[in-house]
Amino acid sequence: QVQLVESGGGLVQAGGSLRLSCAASTRTLSYYTLAWFRQAPGQERDLVAAISWSDGSTYYADSVKGRFTMSRDNAKNTLFLQMNTLIPSDTAVYYCALKRRGGTTYEVWGQGTQVTVSS
Repeated sequence: QVQLVESGGGLVQAGGSLRLSCAASTRTLSYYTLAWFRQAPGQERDLVAAISWSDGSTYYADSVKGRFTMSRDNAKNTLFLQMNTLIPSDTAVYYCALKRRGGTTYEVWGQGTQVTVSS
């Protein structure tokens, strides 16, 4: 069973930056899509960004395009989310998740990391 461990959340002022990490405990991620979701208090969990590990194709939600960028360390099976120009509405718990390539359901979730952006 693959496990995901996020890190890198914290408190930052509006306009600042944070980088989140998601480390996967598996030999290879080639058969998976990894994604970042976020959930603000009282809100649904929303997809922020996703990457198909095998071909590197990416998706970004409109709300984060141009501000958030994913990168990866293939050797360490680690996904990063660089978040720039943060705004208060980015405040949420951020989750890393994984699904099988071509699948529709994210099967494995990390524990989440809190990101708080102050105005």
